[in-house]
Amino acid sequence: MKKLLLLAFVVAGAIPSMAQQVKYSVSGTYADDGKKIYLLDQLTAKAVDSMVVANGQFSFSGAADKDALMSVKAENVDWTTNFFNDGTPVIINVNDSTLKGSPLNERLAKLEVEQDLPRRAFNAKYSQKSEEEMMAQKDEIIDEMNKMIDSLIAFAIKVFDEERNSLIPVAFSGYYFLENGFEAYDELVKQQVVYAGHPYLKKTRDETEKLMKPKDDPKTAFIGQQFTDLEMADPDGKLHKISELVGEGHWVLVDFWASWCGPCRAEMPNVVEAYNKYHDKGFEVVGVSFDNKKEAWVKAIGQLKMPWLQISDLKGWECAAAPVYKVDGIPDNILIDPQGKIVDRALRGKALQTRLQKIFASQ
Repeated sequence: MKKLLLLAFVVAGAIPSMAQQVKYSVSGTYADDGKKIYLLDQLTAKAVDSMVVANGQFSFSGAADKDALMSVKAENVDWTTNFFNDGTPVIINVNDSTLKGSPLNERLAKLEVEQDLPRRAFNAKYSQKSEEEMMAQKDEIIDEMNKMIDSLIAFAIKVFDEERNSLIPVAFSGYYFLENGFEAYDELVKQQVVYAGHPYLKKTRDETEKLMKPKDDPKTAFIGQQFTDLEMADPDGKLHKISELVGEGHWVLVDFWASWCGPCRAEMPNVVEAYNKYHDKGFEVVGVSFDNKKEAWVKAIGQLKMPWLQISDLKGWECAAAPVYKVDGIPDNILIDPQGKIVDRALRGKALQTRLQKIFASQ
């Protein structure tokens, strides 16, 4: 806590209390006359201006903080075109997100269009399908969605690696922290990368922390407490308890998931990697499924290649684990030390790898 408070003080001290204001000039084209175009401030997530498109044209002018991350969005599309307010006029074609402006903003626009191609292709393929068709193709859709999410994250990581000397990574920080954990922010500040002081980077860091570890969530109350045992059946119908694995030097991750949960499936390769890396050193995993259909549960275990113990009472959200550990959303997990104490919760992405690396570093 002291480290975080000190970091917040240093970062806050590096940013002037009154940010420099820079004039912006934003204009462009959109094919849908009569629709509204919004100018957004990504830091506040609010519209600072809007207008109705006339004769395929729109324009905005005003002033905002220097290098503020801003964007243009049409009311009937699901994407935004981002730019930094660097004082150079911006001209945007909202139909294809192409942009003319400073080299920085033109580079940003090209990278965002490139990253977004898999998502747009996914939406185009499935947006017109009926609910019945979607259910019939559920497994295929989940697999494609997981691949699409992986591609978005991988692209963001590549941007952070290749664009260290510009502000561009700021616009990709949500995906970056989702994979690397909000703790990665500390390292970026330590490295003094040029974008470390940007307020939007700090915002996405804070939002990721809330997503992974809500400060006011009653779940965190379990950290520091002894675990409560659960007993459920494995896919063969044999009853098992979590306590079978606790103790004898074992660190046990109780992983709350379900076959129908896209984010759970997207996270599972990370858990598999951790299991394969640390299992021989004493790391165990118990999967507690919130499924209500045995066939889907068993199929997902095979598809995701999870070698650890899997248990479920097949009651969906009425699962016995829900009231015991206040599980109101998945994926979720608890980490139990060899003495049976819960030492962490909601470890995902790089946060899980980092935590286990520290635990097993001396073993």
